[in-house]
Amino acid sequence: MTKMYFTSESVTSGHPDKVCDYIADSILDEALRQDPDSHMAVEATIKDDLVLIYGEAGTRAELDYGKIALQAIREIGYTEEYHPMIKVNRQSPEINSAVAGDELGAGDQGIMFGFASNETESLMPAAIHYAHLLAARLEEVRRRDERLRPDGKTQVTCEYDDGKLKRIDTIVVSTQHAAGIEQEELRKLIIDEVIRPVIPSGLIDDETEYLINPSGSFIVGGSWGDSGTTGRKIVVDSYGGYAPIGGGCFSSKDPTKVDRSAAYYARYVCRNLIANGLAEKCQLQLSYAIGRPEPTSVNVQAFGTSRFTDDELEDIVESNFSFKVSDIISELDLKRPIYRQTTNYGHFGRKDLPWEQFKKIVY
Repeated sequence: MTKMYFTSESVTSGHPDKVCDYIADSILDEALRQDPDSHMAVEATIKDDLVLIYGEAGTRAELDYGKIALQAIREIGYTEEYHPMIKVNRQSPEINSAVAGDELGAGDQGIMFGFASNETESLMPAAIHYAHLLAARLEEVRRRDERLRPDGKTQVTCEYDDGKLKRIDTIVVSTQHAAGIEQEELRKLIIDEVIRPVIPSGLIDDETEYLINPSGSFIVGGSWGDSGTTGRKIVVDSYGGYAPIGGGCFSSKDPTKVDRSAAYYARYVCRNLIANGLAEKCQLQLSYAIGRPEPTSVNVQAFGTSRFTDDELEDIVESNFSFKVSDIISELDLKRPIYRQTTNYGHFGRKDLPWEQFKKIVY
């Protein structure tokens, strides 16, 4: 391998898909706050002033779905009037009986991937790491600068040489803004207040290209400029396309849904293989069948970056980690209302999340 470019994107909390993710995770958190054994899969779709909330709920919690949704939208920063429409049923008794047997089983079949690399301090691939930092910084600046509005996207293109991160080639920032701001004023604001504070100067050179609102004016945003739906940003939520993703989204789902909990655990395993010095890069695939407590497969790859073979790493993993659904939930303490904080800027690579904590591996 010689020169290679890789690009990842992130979005702010005001992106319409993320508005829906935040509504869904706000509903989930309130259900878990009242009833930690809640089984939830309640999603949202938004367009203009219509907010459709729909899905399945098996919970003892008393939930005002419309009120939760409107509060979530206000927290993001939108002030327009919205009208919720609710279509939520109880969880299928067939699914419930499969999950809640003598031993907790997976809430669905599916595949999940975990990944980690020593490329950045977050043990995440560089492009998504810096795209998230830019998006989070854009939101921070937006909340104190009335010239900016909630909707926005970022994108980072990294240049690699022989597999090693060399520099950042291109940075794209598109932000919703007030009507009065000139594009040159906006460009200066974004470069000075968003890009420079978070991107290491050693990764930027005279040839790095900054594309600030390349489409021009971006006044109409959020649900008024596009539609949004829960679960449409799973590449943003995971590894920015640098590693495979599983078959399901994260937001809206309680921890019995292995699309979420097992994906978190797979990341937990990979980042700890890196943190314990057992590899420089690691990928883990899991698969589950509905109602079964144990995974149907576990596959570990270190891409030749470990002193151990992949088979040896798999043995180390299985002697240090339990992939039973109940054990995942217990070890990471997932029956808590912690999910709103995962919605934005990636579900991985952030120090405050339980699957990002260090675990000593014995081998």
